[in-house]
Amino acid sequence: MIERAGAGPMRRLMVLRHAKSAWPEGVEDHRRPLAPRGLRDAPAAGRALAEAGGLPDLALCSTAVRARRTWELAAAEWGTPPPVRYDRRLYAADAADLLDVVREVPREVEALLLVGHNPGLEELVAELAGDGLDDSLERLRAKFPTSALAVLTWRGTGWPALGPGTALLTSFMVPRGKK
Repeated sequence: MIERAGAGPMRRLMVLRHAKSAWPEGVEDHRRPLAPRGLRDAPAAGRALAEAGGLPDLALCSTAVRARRTWELAAAEWGTPPPVRYDRRLYAADAADLLDVVREVPREVEALLLVGHNPGLEELVAELAGDGLDDSLERLRAKFPTSALAVLTWRGTGWPALGPGTALLTSFMVPRGKK
């Protein structure tokens, strides 16, 4: 049974697309590493996340090498990173599959970070956001590039209450590291 959104504590879902990856010949997609730009951008994403209103209580990360490395570099920017769970289901997942994984998160977790891939992440954020501050939702729908970070807020008693149109997109940014 899905709970009705609107009651309970304020929750945040932070969605981070992996940083720019390389395309080495002969390397399967799941094992692709970060490109030099990705190695610069991932720490910038970590700093931006900290500045965007706080760190997550838990991170869920795809098992793909580029997503894992993005998480490691972003989390290295924080004093004490939260626990992380690597989940193969996040690799190549669509919005419905991602939402299923998010709904399994324990209710004690009030701030969750999801690190994964497009197009699923972009579809998930666009589906959950009933509205956005300023033009953030428009910009997100136009393009959700590598290292993009979206922050959704909503009020609910548990993650099963999160559904289409129940959240507010409070932040959308594309942090870039310096060359």
